Amino acid sequence: MPTAADASKRGSEGAPAFHTTHWTLVLQAALPGSAQSQAAFATLYVDYWYPLYAYVRRRGLAPFEAEDITQSFFIRLLEKQSLAGLQREGGRFRSFLISCLENYLANEWDRNHAQKRGGGQPPLSLNAKEGETRFAVEDVEQETPESLFEKRWVLTLLEHVLERLRCESAGEGKADFFDEVRLHLQGDRQGPPHADVAARRGMSEGAVKVAVHRLRQRYGQLLREEIARTVSSPAEVDAELRHLIAVVGR
Repeated sequence: MPTAADASKRGSEGAPAFHTTHWTLVLQAALPGSAQSQAAFATLYVDYWYPLYAYVRRRGLAPFEAEDITQSFFIRLLEKQSLAGLQREGGRFRSFLISCLENYLANEWDRNHAQKRGGGQPPLSLNAKEGETRFAVEDVEQETPESLFEKRWVLTLLEHVLERLRCESAGEGKADFFDEVRLHLQGDRQGPPHADVAARRGMSEGAVKVAVHRLRQRYGQLLREEIARTVSSPAEVDAELRHLIAVVGR
């Protein structure tokens, strides 16, 4: 298991070390009572509640049920300490998480939904209104629960990458430039012409192209880092990247 110290080191050939992964967060969240556990659990919950909420809604459950299930599912993981024995034996975190939810729905939800959520604990904060607003614009007729979960997973991951890159740009005083060219960073999305950006910002068109190229390179690096956080070894990154590209292209 990589530690925080491991994450700060670099390999002998100068390659980035394997970053602290969501598997690490899962194991930290499984340790009851510590501040580290609470912080890890909060990170997992904030990152992944909506893909899971969308999955449950696409299964045909009502909004209030989807809210209850999503909250109760995360609480139940900790209540049962079902993560305490988890080992990093390979695999993708998204597959692990959806498998846990499917098992929860099949084996526990029907028995427990009438009980008070969390065994008397306060329910987790979940912005159900936001969830329904987002779900209302999903093209659900074209998606299965599983494909909708995967698509939301990918888009959540890409949002994290863009936010990290924007923060880096802001730290260099270039947040406005980033906002103007961000559409150039993902696939074949079309942003404003480089010549127009150059004219507005008093730059040469060549300088804009170079800056966009560097942003795209950094975007690719950050994307691989984010993917590395959701798989159990660096060897799985390329396969997961190919899969996520395929999900977006559906």
